[in-house]
Amino acid sequence: MTENTNHRKLKLDELNRASIDEFKAQDKLPVAVVLDNVRSMNNIGSIFRTSDGFAVEQICLCGITAKPPHRDIEKTALGATQSIAWTYYETPIEAIEQLRKDGYKIIAIEQAENSLMLNTFIPQKTEKYALIFGNEVNGVSDEAMELIDACIEIPQFGTKHSFNIVVSAGIVLWDFFVKMVDLS
Repeated sequence: MTENTNHRKLKLDELNRASIDEFKAQDKLPVAVVLDNVRSMNNIGSIFRTSDGFAVEQICLCGITAKPPHRDIEKTALGATQSIAWTYYETPIEAIEQLRKDGYKIIAIEQAENSLMLNTFIPQKTEKYALIFGNEVNGVSDEAMELIDACIEIPQFGTKHSFNIVVSAGIVLWDFFVKMVDLS
């Protein structure tokens, strides 16, 4: 590898990011993120920010998942609660029922029997997907698991049982983005 000294960090005004209005009008990744009883407001805010980065269609907040505006969500969302469409549902069941009516395939991100490994799952560009991320301790609720169309698991090779929910969301959303969006 040759050394290249032309790696000046870009300034914020050089990033050419969309305004909130431009973002709302642009094409979105046909994905809804469902947060099933996520307890940490920092995790919620980080998932808003990650969802903004990959231009997901919407976030569904369910159960005990906190709703914006809240300073602890904004601390990590950095304004993404203004750009990403979101809806609150009393239960994940209500969110799943609405998303299914709206034509989404319902997929849990969970370690479960008969789950598909993320690297082997090929999303169809003509489909819309609702990805359910569960509680930090208990994962996706049993009630939600009974209603899913498929379950995706992130392959892991270390000693821990799971990734943090924000890390999981980042991995899965990047994977869907790369597989569904033509970056050329």
